[in-house]
Amino acid sequence: MPLTEVIASLGTNPYFSAGAGLFGVGMAAAVLKRGTQFGTILFRRHCMITLEVTSQDKSFHWLLQWISRYGTRTQHLSVETTFNQTDTGKINTQFAFVPSPGAHFFNYRGYWIRVERNREKQMVNFQAGLPFETVTMTTVGRNRDLFFEILDESRKLALQSQEGKTIMYTAMGAEWRPFGYPRRKRPIDSVILDKGLSEKILQDIREFIDSPKWYMERGIPYRRGYLLHGPPGCGKSSYITALAGALDYSICVLNLSEKGLSDDRLNYLLTVAPEQSIILLEDVDAAFLSRDLSKENPAMYQGMGRLTFSGLLNALDGVASAEARIIFMTTNYIDRLDPALVRPGRVDMKELVDHCTDYQLTQMFLRFYPEEPESHAAEFARLVISTGKPVSAAQVQGFFMMHKTDPDTVLQNVDQLPTI
Repeated sequence: MPLTEVIASLGTNPYFSAGAGLFGVGMAAAVLKRGTQFGTILFRRHCMITLEVTSQDKSFHWLLQWISRYGTRTQHLSVETTFNQTDTGKINTQFAFVPSPGAHFFNYRGYWIRVERNREKQMVNFQAGLPFETVTMTTVGRNRDLFFEILDESRKLALQSQEGKTIMYTAMGAEWRPFGYPRRKRPIDSVILDKGLSEKILQDIREFIDSPKWYMERGIPYRRGYLLHGPPGCGKSSYITALAGALDYSICVLNLSEKGLSDDRLNYLLTVAPEQSIILLEDVDAAFLSRDLSKENPAMYQGMGRLTFSGLLNALDGVASAEARIIFMTTNYIDRLDPALVRPGRVDMKELVDHCTDYQLTQMFLRFYPEEPESHAAEFARLVISTGKPVSAAQVQGFFMMHKTDPDTVLQNVDQLPTI
């Protein structure tokens, strides 16, 4: 049978016609599906913009707070409990509602934005002990500035919530995390050091902050180290807290005696410290003794963890040490510190915060009893000095607090002032 007749007979075959029709429909559906997928890919690639923020990024929590406040009225929420200190000193509990995992929609400046929060149950950030999360924002258009505006607004909103507060950070694993609640800024004039000492340190640190270009032009590492030494209770840590408030800085407290603190971790923590922060190493003498003092017992020189003295020196002033950094160290026993630790470059300014002088006693009396005449303050200072016994600021403050509204009793009972 000729080929033409076979083809003609197929056209009259009902089974073949049905099969060909089904094949055509299936092929058309497949082509349509692939075309739709291809068109969707092209549309998403050229007509949509997406921003992904991971939980490891600093702006992650800022963005969640911004979305919950301005972006969406979703009823699917997660709660974050925080504490805030008011101007009166009272601690208030605050509940912040943030979008829960899932998809959320909101309109911002005429743009419809889809927000999807994903929580990976199988992936955990072991350093922070929290599951890995992402927030993905998607909108139609090619305006990338829209997301920059949102991130900038969320940053400003976070800063407003911390305005007038001092944030304390502590090292958790390989990252810095806020410790406790934001504290009210302590007025710098509330910590009374010897005459001119507070102004001297404040002026030096402000000159450092305002002169990065000067350091760069001269090839000098842009970092500054301070050592406050003196007897306990004389105001070293209190002054650093007040100084951070005056500079609008946060404080990163690092314990060198912490078990598990290694050379690499210390160097990394100093490198990733939050911007505009003071790194505080308190009681640095407790972590390392002078090499001369440790000859009889070499094990004492190794510290409590895996941190070595060489690692500390390199982190402070080594090739890989961080710049744009301010470090304060405190000690009650400067003679126990190794000379290599306090040399220029690692410690640029050493200041003694000693027992109360005549000036400090007078100013503390006037601050606690502002309505009293200066002659009473001078008399109090004279009586304390005449005892010949050193007193710390903490002891004087404790004595004043026992007689908050009775300065006459203070003057009459100076002999009851605790002394060292």
